[in-house]
Amino acid sequence: MHCCPKARLALLIGMMLDQQIAMEVAFAGPKKIADRIGGFDAELIAGFNPDEFVALCSETPAIHRFPGSMAKRVQTLAQMIVDEYGGDAAAVWTAGNPDGREVFLRLKRLPGFGDQKAKIFWLCWASSTA
Repeated sequence: MHCCPKARLALLIGMMLDQQIAMEVAFAGPKKIADRIGGFDAELIAGFNPDEFVALCSETPAIHRFPGSMAKRVQTLAQMIVDEYGGDAAAVWTAGNPDGREVFLRLKRLPGFGDQKAKIFWLCWASSTA
């Protein structure tokens, strides 16, 4: 998955938001966030005031049909990217040159990712590295 750093984080957040809403709405969420906070990186999102972040994610059009809970999950994901991967979303699948099993386990640990999302994302990753 060779794309710019902001797109990598947007990809993870869009995938996380892709539940109980149309895929197009989920993957538009990162752009809405970026437009509303004036930038887009894991440190900025993680460091944003939680109440203000929920409010901006709830503005019409909201990032999700459950904007409050998803805003919290987005911030948790961003904080995990900062804490565990130095703010680099791509490090989820690149840090330490992980094998496929490790990438899958890393994805599965992300907030909002379970077996199914981790498998889908892993398949996309695997096909891009083949």
